[in-house]
Order: sequence, then C-alpha cells, then structure tokens
Amino acid sequence: MFTLFDEDLDGMDIVEGALALNHAINSDTDVVWVKAELANLLSEIELALVNESDEKQKFDSFVRYFYYDLGFKGDSEAYFSSENVFIDTVLKRRKGIPVSLGALFLYFAGKLGFPVEGITFPTQFLVKLAWPDEKVQYINPYNGEYVAKKILTAWLIGQEGPLAKLKPEHLKTADHPTIIGRWLAVTKSALLREERYTLALRCTDLALTFVPDDPYEIRDRGFIYQQLDCHQIAKSDYQFFIDQCPEDPAAELLKSQLRALDSNVITIH
Repeated sequence: MFTLFDEDLDGMDIVEGALALNHAINSDTDVVWVKAELANLLSEIELALVNESDEKQKFDSFVRYFYYDLGFKGDSEAYFSSENVFIDTVLKRRKGIPVSLGALFLYFAGKLGFPVEGITFPTQFLVKLAWPDEKVQYINPYNGEYVAKKILTAWLIGQEGPLAKLKPEHLKTADHPTIIGRWLAVTKSALLREERYTLALRCTDLALTFVPDDPYEIRDRGFIYQQLDCHQIAKSDYQFFIDQCPEDPAAELLKSQLRALDSNVITIH
C-alpha cells in the first residue's frame, strides 16, 4: 500500500510523486525504466541547449525541443485513456493530457533552472512562467502555447457559466500534494471509463489515505465495490454518503441503489 504523505510529496518532483503513485496503483509500472528514460531525456535536452546563453531564448528553445524534437503532444484522439495519465506510458507514447505533460515539462524545466511552477486551474493544469521583474506568463502544457488571461477567462466561463470571473486564487501556484491529488482523480476517472475496477479501487483507497472519510470518495468506492459484486461493502459505503450528505441530489439515487441491492443476493469477497 502507498505510504507517502503530503510532506513526502512536497519533497519530490511532481513526476517522482506521480511515478510512486502510478506504481502503487499498478505494480506493473516499470519504475527503473522511467527513471532511466527521464535521465536520458534530460541529458539530450541539456546537450541540445548547450550553446544557448540567453536564458529566455534558451527557454523558448527548450519548449520547441520538448514539443517538436521530442514529440510530446496532447492526445486528442483518446484524451480520456489511462495511457495518458500513467507516466511510463506517457513517456513511451509521447502523448498525454495537461497534468501529465505539464509534470514532465516542469521536471525538465526545473532541472534546467527555469522559473516555472504548476497551477491547478479549474479547467486544466497550467504552467506558470515568472521571470524576475516581469509579467507572469501562462503556458498550456497540452501544446506548449502561451495562454493570455482573456483566454483563461473564456475557459472559465465555458465551465462555470457567463458570470464566472478570473480570480487570483485561480492562478495560485499549487503544491505537489494538490497536483498529485488532482492527477489521482483523473487516473481514477480514466480507469472507471475503461471498467478496470480493481485498479480504480486502488485509486480510491489511495485518495482516502490523504483525505480519510471523504464522503464523495467513499461514494465512488461503493460504486466500484458494486461493480465487483461486493454488495455488502457497497451498501455500507452508500449509506455513509447518504448519512453525511443527505441534501446532495445523489443521496436519493443511492437510496434507490440500496433498495436494489437489498433485493439481490449479497456476495462478500
């Protein structure tokens, strides 16, 4: 079982934390290969930029190298695939989603000394570039393009409605546990879509080590147990959510699920 806590994740690069998390979810994750590949790619990038003396030009060259020479890009054809969240498959395929590509981008950029940080923007993961005494810039790690605040506002309106406003907290640097938590949620969603319930259950168990008794996480765990035919445990989790969140619209739906489960044969695994 995964035993790292927030303070452990804070001391790691985001990629290192994600790799530990991925291995905890899927023991087939080749940790040794991932670490070797990260080291090889870093050496390749450093060699490609060795003649760059101006830091800003060097950063622009790094962005081009990451997205064009190395070929990292967003997976528009299978965006929700779990292959886009597990760090080993992202490295092998050179495809991912904002949080996985952003973590790799931050890893290499950080090793090169660039002033970059991660942001868990409401619509997607972003990279913040903050040169000393200059206006902060924002990069979409899905494609490496700079994103203006007016575009970020449009994204926010698209998700939250026409009254949404861009606020300073939306652009606040996220700590590593927050980023890893979001990554974990995305991983669980991908695995649920693929009906890989055993791995999804590990995601839920991991999430509950960070936020014990989270009713929404326990509700999701109940759904997973139901799919695994562990009806008694599913009922317990559903009842916990109903008791903790009686006003949530999902509570009424879960009451119906409980009645349906009561009418079925109970199997305990």
